[in-house]
Amino acid sequence: MSFINPNPFTTRPEIEGTFGVVATTHWIATAVGMATLEKGGNAFDAGVATAFTLQVVEPHLNGPGGDVPIILHDVRRGKAEVICGQGPAPAGATIAHYKNLGLDLVPGTGLLAPCIPGTFDAYMLMLRDYGTVSLRAVLEPAIFYARHGYPLVERIVATIATVEDLFRTHWPTSAATYLPGGHLPKTGDIFTNPVLADTYERILTEAEAGGGSREAVIERARKVWSEGFIAEEIDRFCRTQEVMDVTGRAHRGVLTGQDMATWQAHVEAPVHYDYGRHRVFKCGPWSQGLVALQQLALLKGFPLDGMSPTDPDFVHWIVEASKLAFADREAFYGDPDFVHVPIETLLSDAYNDERRKLITEQASLELRPGHIAGAGGRVDARIAEGPRTAVGATGAGEPTVGRLGDSKGDTVHFDIIDKDGNMVAATPSGGWLQSSPIIPALGFCLGTRAQMFWLDESHPAALMPGRRPRSTLTPSLAYRDGEPYMVWGSPGGDQQDQWIPQLFLRHVHCQMNLQEAIDAPAWHSEHFPGSFWPRTSRPGVLVVESRMPEKTITELKRRGHKVEIGDAWSEGRLVAASKVGQRRRAAANPRGMQAYAAGR
Repeated sequence: MSFINPNPFTTRPEIEGTFGVVATTHWIATAVGMATLEKGGNAFDAGVATAFTLQVVEPHLNGPGGDVPIILHDVRRGKAEVICGQGPAPAGATIAHYKNLGLDLVPGTGLLAPCIPGTFDAYMLMLRDYGTVSLRAVLEPAIFYARHGYPLVERIVATIATVEDLFRTHWPTSAATYLPGGHLPKTGDIFTNPVLADTYERILTEAEAGGGSREAVIERARKVWSEGFIAEEIDRFCRTQEVMDVTGRAHRGVLTGQDMATWQAHVEAPVHYDYGRHRVFKCGPWSQGLVALQQLALLKGFPLDGMSPTDPDFVHWIVEASKLAFADREAFYGDPDFVHVPIETLLSDAYNDERRKLITEQASLELRPGHIAGAGGRVDARIAEGPRTAVGATGAGEPTVGRLGDSKGDTVHFDIIDKDGNMVAATPSGGWLQSSPIIPALGFCLGTRAQMFWLDESHPAALMPGRRPRSTLTPSLAYRDGEPYMVWGSPGGDQQDQWIPQLFLRHVHCQMNLQEAIDAPAWHSEHFPGSFWPRTSRPGVLVVESRMPEKTITELKRRGHKVEIGDAWSEGRLVAASKVGQRRRAAANPRGMQAYAAGR
């Protein structure tokens, strides 16, 4: 008897239970998170265990040297909060330093682009203040997979292949790790990173040596990371190594042990926007999360209820709203600790009523930021002659999955809700295996998030020591009718806050469950400047999955969109989880056949 899928927009059931749910971009991490819940941990414990596991099994997408924003709801505190694991620029990262090197952009690879690594301290903060289990409990799964191995997915192998020559010629420490025995590994090989396992074992050993409470052990681990052997090895590597980067020249790093010792992750209030029954929370304007909220503010004026997710109006209105919101990102966003970001104005009815008038039946081919007195900076839109650069032989390019199969780097994401109603969403990224060389004593490489700064003193996202870069990382949390309801997110660089609103709007207006909303034909615009080297734009270009109905594609072209057709299942890596009363639901993206949700 053959199975007939009654819904052409979905591939899997939405997971449902009452005990807890976990959704991540890798099935092993999902299993680790679920196992942590089963052992009595809460959502935050499961999140930390999941995060460390993702560093091991998806090293082309995130690593210990990277960064992470976390958004959560803790039932004890009764409010949404953000943990900022986005490390700032080092003290030596000045515009003058880079311009003296003859640069007009921060390189996308090598040792000039690392910010202070933020992931470890952010996870320790969440474990200490929101979690319940020991440091050992959350590190042991990652240590196990790093020491005993995990099966390589195709995209890890494909990523290594793109930078194989770079590794062999210029980055021998990376070749020693990712070209075992001098050979390119194969998909399905059981791959180990014993040096990384040793690094985490040593952190555990040193942190536990003093005894005391779980909190005391966690605090010692933070010091081991920021002031102990981790910081020492990072400092030594950046001072002594000249590393080839995308400029075609070798440079020393600017990150120091002193930088590591002066920074810690912190908790801050999220930004929110009320959209019908929902209050949507995002990280502040040091991320691009405000872009999703601005799109909602613009779209509030359109009749989306009951529409098909492939209706030309549905697609066109969302795309045009995204162009306006991303133009404002370019003009206004930056670290609010250093620059004035007019959040209230950007989300106000008056501002968006005026901006909405720019959305017509024709696709815009211009980059049109708004005008707000006393705020904003020059918008620089470099026009790309062809498709945005994928990760190439230099290891640089836009690390997104804008087109699966073209670009081999990215990010990871997880969403977890436990039986008590605690919920957490996080989008760890950076420290990609292709971004900078492996530090041989540690088994991981540094991130390259500083490439998102501008070398223009007048720009809100200008490079300055101590500033956070304007990150693309953007987890989401929503309340419904005043109750914590949903967490969701996606890897994908600049595309994250295109796919994230798409899921939400399909779920809210098209009456789709989470899995249906993830699976529906998707798209992304390349109209605005990319956040990653070489920061180009492709005005009017709209990339849609080939599953989009031909009538819709024809109509979008008629309206002036420069439509490019991607593969049938090529847009995004969304995962999501929700809570209604006792019910816990979760869903994960089938694209790439890697993300899974679990629950009971």
